[in-house]
Amino acid sequence: MNPNNNPKQPLWTKEFITLMVSNLFLFLTLQMMLTTLPAYAQDAFTASPLQVSLITSLFAFSAILSRFVSSKALEKGKLRLLLYVGLVISLAATLGYYWATGIVFLLMMRILFGIGFGMTSTSFPTMASNVIPPKRMGEGMGYFGLSTTLAMSIGPMIGLTMLQDGGFTPLVMLTVLINILIFPLAFILLSKKPKAEAAPVSKAQADDVPTGFNRKLILPSVLNFLMSITYGGLLSFMALYGHEAHLSNPQYFFLFNALAIILVRPFSGKIYDRYGHKALMVPAAILMIAGLLLLTFATSTGSLLLSALCYGLGYGAMQPSIQTWMIQEVHPKQRGMANGMFFNSLDFGVAVGSIVLGSIAKATSYGMMYRFSAISLVLLIVIYGIMKLVRGTAAAPPALNESNQSAAG
Repeated sequence: MNPNNNPKQPLWTKEFITLMVSNLFLFLTLQMMLTTLPAYAQDAFTASPLQVSLITSLFAFSAILSRFVSSKALEKGKLRLLLYVGLVISLAATLGYYWATGIVFLLMMRILFGIGFGMTSTSFPTMASNVIPPKRMGEGMGYFGLSTTLAMSIGPMIGLTMLQDGGFTPLVMLTVLINILIFPLAFILLSKKPKAEAAPVSKAQADDVPTGFNRKLILPSVLNFLMSITYGGLLSFMALYGHEAHLSNPQYFFLFNALAIILVRPFSGKIYDRYGHKALMVPAAILMIAGLLLLTFATSTGSLLLSALCYGLGYGAMQPSIQTWMIQEVHPKQRGMANGMFFNSLDFGVAVGSIVLGSIAKATSYGMMYRFSAISLVLLIVIYGIMKLVRGTAAAPPALNESNQSAAG
């Protein structure tokens, strides 16, 4: 019996848990600053709306460019160098926030942090996809993705709370400390001898190892981009929307968003393994749309939390489904490319969301801005529906021909 086909292969190994913790810390260093820097820049440097949007977009674009290089380095086996260099650059940029005396220097540090983060954020999920049993890939990447989405949810809450209660300097110092904690975890992971093949390949993959860009990644990348536009609006403008809507604790949105993600993740991963992404994408998008619309009518903490739960259930199901989908579309040696494309489309969506939605908010209001952001999810449903229709139509004639031949025989 081939052990690789055993569905009871262990998922929660020491290596997998260490990777989850490392990835959680990595994304906490990002998210704790991502939502607080716009408010800090506005207060400390009287930053304009354009400069505020650049804090998010410049980071995202530098991370995107960094990942193009990172995916090539991973294919060449440069994981150790890539991970350590990325961690050092990220740490240096985070320390640089403390000495930022103007908006220009702050934006330079955001670019530098994007370069380092792009390197490290490609490495950890690629390592995870190589230690997860293939039969449990959806479940495994779902749990691993929980470390990312959990950080994306509780990080802003921690950052906003610290900025309000302690100030910017303690926030920077805590972020630096978390960054430092990643180094010994990375050393533990990299000190182990690599396995000959952590995740087996199918016969089709073994016969033909593709080279260059994989076009199968385009569709899920586009869908991930559209989903991330909405999250860009939440990350960049939640604090400002809370002020506009007279909500005293807007950071609670991220806390309850995280709770919803924790609730849905164990179920969504198993549903993916059994039925695939087709069972999750549309229901998840509808939940996210409901969450955004509820947010625009929030007048109390209770209504804010209800919107967070709806959005979190949808986001928690969709985000790991797209990542697993992309990983399964490629040969294992291209998993660095798949993870790079996943995070690039995510960061690009956040950057575009920050810029475009910021312009909409300036012309209308932050509440109206979130209603406009829901349009990207409607577009996601339309594109995904067309894709299913086209693929279903393309698959229909062979099945019909086969049945006709059987009847004729």
